[in-house]
Amino acid sequence: MKQAAADRILMLVKMHGEVTSTLVAEALQITKEGARLHLLKLMNDALILAMQRKEGVGRPHTYYRLTEKGLLRFPDTHAQVTVQLLRSVKNLLGDNALDLLIGEREKEAFLRYDQLLQGTHDLETKLTLLTKARSDEGYMADWVKENDHYLLIENHCPICAAATECQGFCRAELRNFKQLIGAGYAVERIKHVLTGGERCVYRIAPLADVNAQSNNR
Repeated sequence: MKQAAADRILMLVKMHGEVTSTLVAEALQITKEGARLHLLKLMNDALILAMQRKEGVGRPHTYYRLTEKGLLRFPDTHAQVTVQLLRSVKNLLGDNALDLLIGEREKEAFLRYDQLLQGTHDLETKLTLLTKARSDEGYMADWVKENDHYLLIENHCPICAAATECQGFCRAELRNFKQLIGAGYAVERIKHVLTGGERCVYRIAPLADVNAQSNNR
């Protein structure tokens, strides 16, 4: 693939969050087959990943998103500044001030998501709304159902630098998910970027099933 075409496609994915082969074909003014070949090459280079999504009747549509390696093509110049600010807060004001800062962010995020989910009781609808909001914030989120449980998947962590410096951010996000999903479900993080995972994955299972498994052990 010519580098110019690769760069244009990566920029397109970055700007849209996710793209289809049709969108790439239209943007580059090439055939859909040509677009798919370009996308396949970028997948082989581990710069993008493909995800299928069911939309109404018919076959699932394939969407393409940037991987961690692909995101490195767009360095975050704010990450180091964020880390420096967190260190300054801790050094000048102490751990308590840092905890207050994280707590305030957690509260604001919860209120924002809670308002979005207002009046929604169906779990799948909640997950759809929540993953859309998280994707808009850069987390490249999605969800899937696996047998008797669900997985909430975040393919990117836009606050990775901050979370690496202070894992209180990750604990706060898990607490929010537990409250938002509701008391009838157990929510646990089973994969974590900061502990070597390629992405963050949360397992969501009905409490009745979790309790039954515990009693059978």
